[in-house]
Amino acid sequence: MKNFLKNFVVFLLLLCLVPFAAHAELLNPLGTGNIYELIGRIIKALLGLSGSIALLMFVYGGFQYLTSAGDPGKVKKGKDTLVNAVLGLAIIFGSFIVVNQIILLLTTATK
Repeated sequence: MKNFLKNFVVFLLLLCLVPFAAHAELLNPLGTGNIYELIGRIIKALLGLSGSIALLMFVYGGFQYLTSAGDPGKVKKGKDTLVNAVLGLAIIFGSFIVVNQIILLLTTATK
């Protein structure tokens, strides 16, 4: 019986708070007004992540090149890693520019 009274009092208190909760405004957790902005944020985050990975590969290629100790196979492997990392960064920057322009066109066209 004591447990029932305790739960009933809690229920009544929560029932008194319902009118206040009904007037509460829900905030958008994503902070975007439309789907184009949301997709744009996701794409920009993925491009940033891929840029970070390309930068790490650049550092790794430099490490391979510096620690090759004159071995032609290791020198070539390090140079290839550096070239591929630079090409990857160029592709990522180019795709960022293209995606940014597309998102800009889509978001300004919907307003």
